[in-house]
Amino acid sequence: MLSSTFSQFSEVDLATAGAGRPATSETPPIFVQLSAGGLRVNAREVTLETLRDTLTPLMPEGRARALISTGGDVTAQRLTDLLLALRGVAGLSAQVLTPS
Repeated sequence: MLSSTFSQFSEVDLATAGAGRPATSETPPIFVQLSAGGLRVNAREVTLETLRDTLTPLMPEGRARALISTGGDVTAQRLTDLLLALRGVAGLSAQVLTPS
């Protein structure tokens, strides 16, 4: 997926459930819920700014998988902002869940 803003251009890799890499550890997945007005990690309200600090304790082996669920009101830019923030967390792979 390509993303751009007025000041930057970048590429974001997407993996959807079923298309991603297999789990590499016994650590349970981290559930991320994104809406237009909020962000939750394992049902706890967080911000993009506190996301890294929230995820680190959930990765005891130094790696984990995040499953991302988006609300119908989420824009492509909001999802891209989240994916860029998650890309900055070493050892974390992210999968975007798609409705069936």
